[in-house]
Amino acid sequence: MAAAKEKQLEEQLLQLLRQHPQGMTDEALEAALPAVALQDRLLAVNALLAASRLQLLKTSNGKLVYKEVAVEEAAKFKGLSAEELLIYQCIKTAANTGVWTKDMRIRTNLAQPQITKILKVLEGRKLVKAVKNVNNPSRKVYMLAELEPSRELTGGAWYTENQFDSEFINVLREACFSYISRQGDVSLSAIAAFIRAKGFSKVELRTEDIHTIVMTLVYDGRVDEVEPEGEDDNEDHYRPAVLPVPDSTALTDVPCGVCPVARECHDGGVISPQTCVYYDKWLEF
Repeated sequence: MAAAKEKQLEEQLLQLLRQHPQGMTDEALEAALPAVALQDRLLAVNALLAASRLQLLKTSNGKLVYKEVAVEEAAKFKGLSAEELLIYQCIKTAANTGVWTKDMRIRTNLAQPQITKILKVLEGRKLVKAVKNVNNPSRKVYMLAELEPSRELTGGAWYTENQFDSEFINVLREACFSYISRQGDVSLSAIAAFIRAKGFSKVELRTEDIHTIVMTLVYDGRVDEVEPEGEDDNEDHYRPAVLPVPDSTALTDVPCGVCPVARECHDGGVISPQTCVYYDKWLEF
């Protein structure tokens, strides 16, 4: 087939695929181009695959389909093999939840050593990246380099570098409590707006995240949750607790409750209430 005719057929294929963004099977291409010989169509398809202008994907029902790749996208994949592109598409399909190498093997039928080699190539080109799952730190998943990992993977705002950030949570708790104390009566949306305006977090804090923090104050007895009063107000409000729960009381600090030798303690014994040094300290309250 002459070069000019081949280029014309390639452009014809691309235009056809633009009309079917969901992709087309080889049978669908054959039906859409009945006048084109099989050999000519295969040459055009292979040329477009080699130029990274086509993607070959496997659908959920196991069928292989062709999709067009934009010129800008094709430049990123120049020189990649068909297997490398297949792994890239597998990772792309997983979006920001990522995909494990075992799942790649199942979905692509490629051997594990080959997948490992391909991932190094894709990471080297900064097309994909590995992300640790906070729920399973030993298992890395892969996603496109430009994507932000899902909250299920990173743990959301409460994790920093895959570690639970208790210090950050305490800072937010005290900031929320201070704001509620100053306002006297405040809605959740107002608390959330205050926290975001102060820039406490490098990641976006959702209203649900702020609600989680405020509820820890409620459970600790530092804040009361009250129902809205006005007809136009459908948000719960928060106020400083009317009867705050103290950190400790004389009864909660009774040493007997946590004494490791309480069973051996009795009147006249080696260990007894009369000789207990912890008892003496407790009675000083």
